Amino acid sequence: MPVFHMASENDDCPVNHKLFTIQHSPQMPLASAPEPRFVCVCYQWVSLSLAILFQGQVLRYRKHHILWDHNGAVYSFGTLPWRSAPAETCPSSPILEHALVGQCVVTVAAGSFHSGAVTESGVVYMWGENSAGQCAVANQQWVPEPSAVSIADSETSPSLAVRILQLACGEEHTLALSISREIWAWGTGCQLGLMTTTFPVTKPQKVEHLAGRVVLQVACGAFHSLALVQCPPSQKPVPERCNQCSQLLMTMTDKEDHVIISDSHCCPLGVTLAESQAENQASTAISPSTETRDSQGEVFENTHIQHDLAVANKLNVGNVQTTSGDAVPPQLDIIGTTETSSARNIPLDPDAPAGNEHVQKLSDPSKRENSENGEKPVPSQPLVEEAVPNLHSPPTTSTSALNSLVVSCASAVGVRVAATYEAGALSLKKVMNFYSTAPCEPGAQAGSSSIGPEGLKDSREEQVKQESMQGKKSSSLVDIREEESEGGSRRLSLPGLLSQVSPRLLRKAARVKTRTVVLTPTYSGEADALLPSLRTEVWTWGKGKEGQLGHGDVLPRLQPLCVKCLDGKEIIHLEAGGYHSLALSAKSQVKSDNGVWSVAAGQDYSLFLVDTEDFQPGLYYSGRQDLTEGDNLPENPSGTKAPVLLSCSKLGYISRVAAGRDSYLALVDKNIMGYIASLHELAATERRFYSKLSDIKSQILRPLLSLENLGTASTVQLLQEVASRFSKLCYLIGQHGASLSSFLQGVKEASSLVILKHASLFLDSYTEQVSSPVDFLNKNQELLQDLSEVTDENIQLIEILNTLFFLPTRRLHNYAEVLLKLATCFEVTSPEYQKLQDSSSCYECLALHLGRKRKEAEYTLGFWKTFPGKMTDSLRKPERRLLCESSNRALSLQHAGRFSVNWFILFNDALVHAQFSTHHVFPLATIWAEPLSEEAGGVNGLKITTPEEQFTLISSTPQEKTKWLRAISQAVDQALRGASDHPPYGGGGSIQRQEPPISRSAKYTFYKDPRLKEATYDGRWFSGKPHGRGVLKWPDGKMYSGTFRNGLEDGYGEYRIPNKALSKEDHYVGHWKEGKMCGQGVYSYASGEVFEGCFQDNMRHGHGLLRSGKLTSSSPSMFIGQWVMDKKSGYGVFDDITRGEKYMGMWQDDVCQGNGVVVTQFGLYYEGNFHLNKMMGNGVLLSEDDTIYEGEFSDDWTLNGKGTLTMPNGDYIEGYFSGEWGSGIKITGTYFKPSLYESDKDKPKVLKLGNLAVPADEKWKAVFDECWHQLGCESPGQGEVWKAWENIAVALTANRRQHRDSPEILSRSQTQTLESLEFIPQHVGAFSVEKYDDIKKYLIKACDTPMHPLGRLVETLVAVYRMTYVGVGANRRLLQEAVKEIKSYLKRIFQLVRFLFPELPEEGSTIPLSAPLPTERKSFCTGKSDSRSESPEPGYVVTSSGLLLPVLLPRLYPPLFMLYALENDREEDVYWECVLRLNKQPDIALLGFLGVQRKFWPVTLSILGETKKVLPTTKDACFASAVECLQQISTTFTPSDKLKVIQQTFEEISQGVLASLQEDFLWSMDDLFPVFLYVVLRARIRNLGSEVHLIEDLMDPYLQHGEQGIMFTTLKACYYQIQREKLN
Repeated sequence: MPVFHMASENDDCPVNHKLFTIQHSPQMPLASAPEPRFVCVCYQWVSLSLAILFQGQVLRYRKHHILWDHNGAVYSFGTLPWRSAPAETCPSSPILEHALVGQCVVTVAAGSFHSGAVTESGVVYMWGENSAGQCAVANQQWVPEPSAVSIADSETSPSLAVRILQLACGEEHTLALSISREIWAWGTGCQLGLMTTTFPVTKPQKVEHLAGRVVLQVACGAFHSLALVQCPPSQKPVPERCNQCSQLLMTMTDKEDHVIISDSHCCPLGVTLAESQAENQASTAISPSTETRDSQGEVFENTHIQHDLAVANKLNVGNVQTTSGDAVPPQLDIIGTTETSSARNIPLDPDAPAGNEHVQKLSDPSKRENSENGEKPVPSQPLVEEAVPNLHSPPTTSTSALNSLVVSCASAVGVRVAATYEAGALSLKKVMNFYSTAPCEPGAQAGSSSIGPEGLKDSREEQVKQESMQGKKSSSLVDIREEESEGGSRRLSLPGLLSQVSPRLLRKAARVKTRTVVLTPTYSGEADALLPSLRTEVWTWGKGKEGQLGHGDVLPRLQPLCVKCLDGKEIIHLEAGGYHSLALSAKSQVKSDNGVWSVAAGQDYSLFLVDTEDFQPGLYYSGRQDLTEGDNLPENPSGTKAPVLLSCSKLGYISRVAAGRDSYLALVDKNIMGYIASLHELAATERRFYSKLSDIKSQILRPLLSLENLGTASTVQLLQEVASRFSKLCYLIGQHGASLSSFLQGVKEASSLVILKHASLFLDSYTEQVSSPVDFLNKNQELLQDLSEVTDENIQLIEILNTLFFLPTRRLHNYAEVLLKLATCFEVTSPEYQKLQDSSSCYECLALHLGRKRKEAEYTLGFWKTFPGKMTDSLRKPERRLLCESSNRALSLQHAGRFSVNWFILFNDALVHAQFSTHHVFPLATIWAEPLSEEAGGVNGLKITTPEEQFTLISSTPQEKTKWLRAISQAVDQALRGASDHPPYGGGGSIQRQEPPISRSAKYTFYKDPRLKEATYDGRWFSGKPHGRGVLKWPDGKMYSGTFRNGLEDGYGEYRIPNKALSKEDHYVGHWKEGKMCGQGVYSYASGEVFEGCFQDNMRHGHGLLRSGKLTSSSPSMFIGQWVMDKKSGYGVFDDITRGEKYMGMWQDDVCQGNGVVVTQFGLYYEGNFHLNKMMGNGVLLSEDDTIYEGEFSDDWTLNGKGTLTMPNGDYIEGYFSGEWGSGIKITGTYFKPSLYESDKDKPKVLKLGNLAVPADEKWKAVFDECWHQLGCESPGQGEVWKAWENIAVALTANRRQHRDSPEILSRSQTQTLESLEFIPQHVGAFSVEKYDDIKKYLIKACDTPMHPLGRLVETLVAVYRMTYVGVGANRRLLQEAVKEIKSYLKRIFQLVRFLFPELPEEGSTIPLSAPLPTERKSFCTGKSDSRSESPEPGYVVTSSGLLLPVLLPRLYPPLFMLYALENDREEDVYWECVLRLNKQPDIALLGFLGVQRKFWPVTLSILGETKKVLPTTKDACFASAVECLQQISTTFTPSDKLKVIQQTFEEISQGVLASLQEDFLWSMDDLFPVFLYVVLRARIRNLGSEVHLIEDLMDPYLQHGEQGIMFTTLKACYYQIQREKLN
């Protein structure tokens, strides 16, 4: 039974509640019922729930009630036989259920003799009668106190407790709806829906047949159950045969002149089978409760149908007119009868003779049996006579033979059969009447083999019975539904329905093409999550002797079965009476504008809350009526009484009703300040509005869309789109109407209104629905006028249809009005008032906005009718709207011809310039309009700028000029916003800008520009030109993506050019200037070549690297150097990987020209002159074995002319040479043997390489020139310092912006470094060491950052250096060139640094120290404490190497050191062999061998804090700290760092000796050298010779005569001494 929810009285919600009860006793006629009586249960209760129970039998008089307050406390009163205390069996006041105290009950339910409650945690408590197990307690007749019911899901492991949402109670059973939307049942009877034969069921079990479905609500009658189930999102195909009995679900019989189609299959699983024929005849009692109480062992009613029970289905499913006349709405489906006697028109008053007799028959089994076998009521005779024979007979042998015909034709016939049936078969009303008489057909049980006693002998039926008891399901219980598009054939799915169709009509229908249209929207996401679903089904099961199951028969069902006639009826609520059921649908509109929105079912009557004209709910009563003399209630043609409107107008606004046996209660709200009245007005009008929209959808849109030849494809598509949006809005309104009905029965807080809380959902749906009206449809004008509420008969049909499509806009005004009314019920300062006021404004703004859109559409439609037909097809679009046009010659083109015609049309997306039969469309997004100044002579002129054109429009008057300028500006602004179809929900959104922005984003296709013709640009614009980031695409596949300036590519961008011949593309990524590639970039050619470097005017110009081919290709090569006008020119390095040669020299016009050096992988070295890629002129050639040729060349490796050939042993030949090196050389000359001469003047001079090579300062000039240009200097040192720093800041900012889209490229530390580099170091006053350190730190950061010009310079120099001296370039002959190149780098970079920091002193200058050095002891090995000072005088010496080598040399160290290692390989081998030999000796022996004085020999050693004596066998222990320190020389890079290691080594030696002597001493070289020699030997430095030569070549000259210079000389002497040790 229903439960009331009452809100508390407070200031925030102006609602007050009263509860009224109306008594209706059998002795008192309905017309004289007393006035409603106010029930004051308890004054402190502010929330109340009530459950009133219908009685299972007529003779039962006991009843009980349950009260539930807002605190969760539960009270019982009435007749409570389960109470143990006598005073509690019939208490005078409500009794608190102490067992539920503190449980926070959220809902309650009551059955005939038991009650239940659900707590907030989902636990169920039951109490009351338990004879049938309805309280889920075993072996106990009564449950006096609420007892918790254990509901656990055994399918999970471990078993989980099931939380319950809702509870429903019948007479002998209980149903619970879990939070997972599954049904659990316990009790006794087939109404449980469980596949079991053991009763009672005291442990709750899941109703497996509905598992997997979303159950929304459950309801319980006396012995039947109802469930409201949400339709699954996807429809499953209906099986062709029953899974149990294997019979076809649909049969088709082809007669001579008609075809019979039937789906009357009813599986025996849903029929209760009896044990004997005597029991069958004795079990036909009307009262199921009496039967089950007399015999607990018999569970199901017998299905043997007697003739006198056929009238039990007098109130038919779906046939509203026969039950309620004009007053009961069609959306309310009444299933079953309230009492058999009422169906037979027998009075219900027990005091009347007929009534007493009838009651005695029901209560006395003997009389009941006699009545069933012998007495036939009069009203049943005509129904029997009208019945059609063999209605329920199963398919015969002949029809079974045609089963294959059904299978093959079912899909082909489909909708066509339904359409033909509408034309030639019975009307719906006749069919329903015909169907309703089906159960009383006399031959039903005689001809059916499934329900008579004879049928039990059938082995097939026995098998079905056995399988049903094993728990299997019948396919007839599957959800049987059809698409809404097949709504015309809906009646074919009704049980027992026959269709007689002529073969001629069937053949004709086969030729008709019908468009399938589905107007039911799919899952709508947000709306379905917030509002109740309308896509529901009704499933029923249990006893159906009174037809209360709604399946068209009186058979019981063991399992839930879908009520097919309610499929698609949008059922939103179910109510179950004793022996009848009510289903309330969302559509609640009838002819009298009254709709039912709430129902209640008593034992033998029903109550309806109906909308009235003044929006105050009316209470209708239908069912048992006791008339007094003179009463004349209306009757319908079938003889039943029409519902009666009860006189409850004095009560006020009823929000909910509950029905019991003899009384019904109403919950009434006080209408304080009109608050409740406004809510009822909103809900009633919303339900009526949904009814109207549904009628439009079903009676206009669906028939319209099913027609053929509606028009063009675009027209049909437009109509379908409009219909789809209309249907979506209709569904939303239906959901909202159902939500409001539930809202009225709840707390009624204004903030909980869906249109207030989720206003955007409605605003968006209404906005989407509004579309342009269509211009066809010329029938059903009266229907259209009626639906659109238009009374003018002369109105055009298109306007009627247009009004229909815009009908929802009226509803927005209603929303605004009602919300405004609700707002007046609150204080102006309250948040509710503000929220309601704002929402009202939103709906009103949307209504006005849509009204403007409608006017624009009508204005545009009128324009198209007058527009020349040739242009209409190309310009007319559904979404295009006309704003203004110049047909009145108010606007003309300046300097137009005398006879020219210029027509300007402004749409919401384009400006059209029409001339005679031609026209041009200018998109609004790329139009710039500005008024001409009076100085320019254009008083009434408008300057229009487009990407490719610029013209002036002259208006006739200043007003016309202002009008067009405003219209164009607003249209452009709206087009740029893209919000033309979206209403201004907020206050700020409705503000129009006076002028559109000059800079904007838009898309445009060029049509005139020769370079850009047919190209499409999408990006930023400025005054008609591409400006900013954008993408430009050509039809041939070319594409540029990057930045633009004044219409040209300028800045950083990416360019792709397809190469059709190679099926690849050229790809450039880099900088642009004025539409051409200019600056740094990477160009990847389709041929596989890649160029990285500088561009100018789309050509390679400046420094660059060109990679040709790959290592696996035929001719891989690599060139890095200078380019001029796309050709190699200047110094460059070419690595021919195929030939294994590397050229390092000068180029001109892509060929080697000038001095150069060539080295090969075979060790050949050539330096000399080149001409046209050939060795030509003087040169020097060295082979790997040190053979040297110095002379003239004529070709590559070809000697030709005068020269000198020197042998490795010193012999040489002077003369003329000719021939290719390595192939035989012809010599004419003199052979010399220098060893024969004693005079030094006759000895050959040592060859000095590098004289014919490119000077180091001439190398990589393009790299340095590029850096100077970045600083703003035309030539080195010529420029402004402030401008250079400004260019550095611009470069850093530009590079940061370029990498902003890729934050992963820059780490956080790099970002911080960039930020610090943007600050210019400022130096004021005299230059000091601190300022020198600041410059040094800045240079370290700058050189570590490739985005800085200096950093890019260093990065490029490192790349070219490695390119030169790695691989084939790792030739020992190139060592001196490599050293010279580094020194040249230092000099030229130092020049750049001094330019940026003018205060930096010149090379070799001394910076005085700010503080004097502390005085220390004088010793040979003791240096100054400030290790930064490396000069003899106190202070810093400024040198390029000291400043820049720490930055540059670590990057160049690997290739440089490799050259040193190759050059000194021979002498290092000698050194290493001696080191290995001498290190075999122990420490004492080696010290003695080297001549170290004994006083310096360590006596004891401290190892890990432990003192040990030095033994003769001790090895690698003496001077260990000094040895370890010297080994660090290999881990340093710069000469200064290596010298510091040497200095530290000497200090470690001194510390060790000092600790041994325990006295001060002064080193002499004779004493120091042997000790240091020992340390060098024990250090075992493999490439000591390379280390020594590197320090010697790159150390600062001023250090040679200082302390560190002497120490280095000592190390060098040790190196050479070790080599000579081998000779001793």
